[in-house]
Order: sequence, then structure tokens, then C-alpha cells
Amino acid sequence: MIAVHSSPVVPHLSTLKVPAVENVTPVFETTMDKLLKEVQELFEQQLRVDSLLALSKKLQTELRERLQSSPQCMLPSHNYTLPNGQEHGTYLALEVGGSTLRVALVDLDGRSSSRQPLRIRRIVTSTIDSKVRDLRGVAFFDWIAGKVGEMLLADREARDYTQLKEPLPMGIAWSFPIDQTSIRSGNIIGMGKGFHCSIYKGHDLGDLITQACQRANLNIRLDAIVNDSSAAVLSRAYIDPLTRLAVILGTGINAAIHLPISSLHDSKFGRREFPSTPATHVLVNTELSMFGKRALPTTRWDDYLNAHHILPDYQPMEYLLAGGYLGEIVRLIIAEATETAGLFDSRLPLTLSTPYTLDTHTLAAIEADTYPSLSPSCKLFREKYLLPVPPTPAEMSFIRQVILSVSRRSQGYFAAAIHALSSLLHESDHTTLANGLDHISIGCDGSVINKYPGYMEKSQELLDQLARLDRDRRKRVVLESAGESAVLGAGVAVAMANASD
Repeated sequence: MIAVHSSPVVPHLSTLKVPAVENVTPVFETTMDKLLKEVQELFEQQLRVDSLLALSKKLQTELRERLQSSPQCMLPSHNYTLPNGQEHGTYLALEVGGSTLRVALVDLDGRSSSRQPLRIRRIVTSTIDSKVRDLRGVAFFDWIAGKVGEMLLADREARDYTQLKEPLPMGIAWSFPIDQTSIRSGNIIGMGKGFHCSIYKGHDLGDLITQACQRANLNIRLDAIVNDSSAAVLSRAYIDPLTRLAVILGTGINAAIHLPISSLHDSKFGRREFPSTPATHVLVNTELSMFGKRALPTTRWDDYLNAHHILPDYQPMEYLLAGGYLGEIVRLIIAEATETAGLFDSRLPLTLSTPYTLDTHTLAAIEADTYPSLSPSCKLFREKYLLPVPPTPAEMSFIRQVILSVSRRSQGYFAAAIHALSSLLHESDHTTLANGLDHISIGCDGSVINKYPGYMEKSQELLDQLARLDRDRRKRVVLESAGESAVLGAGVAVAMANASD
């Protein structure tokens, strides 16, 4: 999931007209207190539990519709079963994202092992910078193979594997659009702005990776391709058999869910060949970021962000709650407060006049600041955004309260989305869920869900409240951390592929 930003100008909702007379106090359209009250009302009016339940119902309707018709969402993978926790072995796992390549050796010791059942033995991270993105043709894939070779040379046991007649099995978590044709193959649809290996659009990823490894004299076989959300389900399900879905919430948002094949329209599967063992379920990539246009209420700042985005309306849920956008929503409110309520003496810092300069790390640090004076936040804000003088405690309090409202709405909309997915799971697979599961585990990965202060805990509280209010008796859903899920899930996927051969 790669968030794509455009470069809108700072909104000017009015033009201040201050008389050119010395010692005259400017008259503003509003005050910070009044604007803050409006922000809190607009962002938090939908956060009552009954309102969130209504949002969930609307999202459920959208989920059902797209199970039947959408070519962009609710996409069945080539993973039909979940791991049984008995898969064993050491596997090579790759995670290829928009800015990072990670190469890892993953050990699977079994769910009942006294050791850590699933762990990364060695991992090497490489930055995919502009020089790498500029690589033409197969050079990008040769670069990947080179990094794989470097990692293997650094691990003695891995070097031993490469000397065997049998190749070392490899799985890859591929973060770009792909038309997957089997668990081991898929045609590249695109890689986004900045990558210059696009001449291989339509070519099989499995072949490109395998041939690059052969040119590098690596004894490796690509056995599994997964996306990030499917990898999160597999990595968590290997440890916890109660796992049926997973969510990634960081810069963007996505989720995968294990559903009966019968719940999807036949057209979703095209002309694919199913496994020889009859399959009853399939892991579905929801593309959750694309949901919510008709369900989730917006504010004027959301509408401005969407209208000036390079892809308006493309990922409505993501624009409202994911880490790539929370800071920009806050920045737009700060810009308006500067102009209409006298924040920062009506002088917006130049460093905040550029879109997407207020990041989620800064929001998290300010929200976590519990000092009455907010002095750590004042210091951070001044140093990071080059303010000539520190913000006053009143100004910093205004900004912190805005951040709280924006993050609370994110948590509320996130909880509504998870409740909608779990409700879909219950209605689609009630027979399986009734058989011995006392709750459903949801694997969670991503910087926002796992690292933003209190995000997972507050979302869990909302989910529990939604469950109590919902009249349908359903299993409790429990959010569980699934860190490093991409590489771990790729390792689990290749282990399952080998076990089924």
C-alpha cells in the first residue's frame, strides 16, 4: 500500500483585512476556542457507539456488493487454506515495497514448539532510493538478486543451503499491483511513479525474479507470492489458530479475510485452476482503503484534501484514517486557524505551508505529552518547524486538542471497518466459526495500529462496545499485534506451498 500525495496549496478560506493603522488589534473571523469547538463537533459527532454501528452497517452493505462485482476490491488470492502450525523449515523471504527491500531468513519451528514458533533469524534492509528506481529493465531485479546474495553470504547455514542440489525455497511479499495467476506466478500490472522497469509490465514476476537469481548464480526457487495483508493473516494464523483476518494500518490501510469461496461471485476467479484438493475457502484481499465513500462522513478539511489529491475519491477510507493523511488533516486545520483565529499571530510558518509536512510521528509525540505546560511539545514544534518563537501553551493546547479529535475519529472509523469485516465473516462462515472458536483474532501490523499511543487499545474498547450494542450474537474480535508480518507471512506462504507439493 503506497499513499500517493499531490501538492495542493494551503487553503485560504478568507482574506484578512486588517486596517493599516498602528496599534490596532486585528479582528479575526473566529477565536481558537470557537474553532476548536467546531473541530471537536465535526470530528467526534459520529463517534457515539450507535453512530459507529450505523457506519458499520453501511460498510457491510458495500462489502457484500463488492464481493459480487468489483474488479478492484475483494480479490481472491491463491491462498486457500490457513497454516496448521505444523509447517517447519528455514525459508528465504523478501518484502519489496515502494521505498524498502527486506531480505530475511525465516525459521518455522511449529506452533507447539517451546522456542519461538516463528522468527526471523537474519534480516537485511536496503533502501530503494531514486538510483534504484531509475534502474532500467531487468537491472532492478538483478539488484534484488544481488541483495539476496549478500544476505546469504553473511549467514553460514544459508551458505550451506545454497550448496545443496535442491534450491532454497523463497517467498515474496510484493507490494505493487499484480495479476496473480498462481501461488508462484503473477503478471506485473505496474510499480507506480518513479520506477523505470515498467517495460516489464505484463511479464511474470516469478520468471523475472527466478532469472535474476540464476544470473547471480543463486540456488533459489520462488515458491510463493503474497501481498502484505495476506501475509499478515498467514503470519498470525501460524501462531494463533483463531485468526481469520488481518489489517495493515500504517501510511495506508488494507485488510485480508478468509472467506468461503461460495461467498464470492464466480467471475472473481476468472478461468483459474483450483488446487487438486477441493478448496472451500480463500484468502481475500479486500483493498479496504477503497471503501467508505458512501458511508464515512467528512469535514471541509477532508473534502479539501480529497479534491486536491492526485487520485480524488480513489481511497476514501485511507484519506480519512491512515497515517499518510492524519498529519495533513491537522495541518489544514492549523492553516485555517492561523488565518481566521490568529494562531501563531496569523503567520503560518513556511515549513508548514507545504502539504504533508506534518507527519504522524509528530502527532504521536504531541498526543503523548502529558505535561500541563506541554513544554516538550512546544520545544519539538519550534525546532522541527523552525518557529521564530515557541508556541504559547494556549496555542500548543489548541494543536494537541485538534490532534486528539483527528486521531479519535481515525480510531472510530477503524473500529467500524473492523466490525463490518468481522460481521461479514460471521454471516458468511457461521458454521465454521460456531465450531470451537471462543473469539476471532485479528492480526495487526503497521506503524499506526502498533505504535501510535493508545491506538490499538482504544480501538479494542470501541470494538467491545460495538459488540455489546449489536443485537446479533457474535464472537468477540480481538486485535493482536502481528509485527514483521510481511517477511514472516512470506516465509509461512512458501512453507505451505512446499507442504502441499
